[in-house]
Amino acid sequence: MKITVSDKAAEWFKEELQLSSGDDVQFFVRYGGCGNFQTGFSLGVTEKAPEEPAASFEKYGVNYYVEKKDEWYFDGKDFSVNYNEDTEEIEYKHDDNTK
Repeated sequence: MKITVSDKAAEWFKEELQLSSGDDVQFFVRYGGCGNFQTGFSLGVTEKAPEEPAASFEKYGVNYYVEKKDEWYFDGKDFSVNYNEDTEEIEYKHDDNTK
């Protein structure tokens, strides 16, 4: 599993969460909501230092990651975090071609 965060999404996170270089952002699984990967679950976001990361990505000095305990949610697929200009929010997409 690989994570990528677009430039615009990273800028959105820095502004919304008031992030600085050296900060950590965790994507975690939560019950409910509208998710793109597993029915009945969605992704949450929090600022928290990693404990046992399964995948991580650094952009502008900020570390974005998923813990091993939440790896099941992505079913082995890579995912990207992008900024949607129309909704002015971030969105998550998965890569169906990942092994």
